Amino acid sequence: MKKYITIDPEIQNGQPVFSGTRVPVETLFWHLEKGISIDEFLEDFPSVTKQQAIGVIKIDGGGKF
Repeated sequence: MKKYITIDPEIQNGQPVFSGTRVPVETLFWHLEKGISIDEFLEDFPSVTKQQAIGVIKIDGGGKF
């Protein structure tokens, strides 16, 4: 999980973010819920890799992290 997600009180007040970024993980799920594709999400947040996005989705298992 640490490969994809960082939880640090110094980054975004401890909100889970994609490792190496300040992009909250919930942003990905918000995009997907709105019908925005992973590719469009990645265009909006180029610091997140496709591997990270897919990894987080797999970790979540459909439970909306």
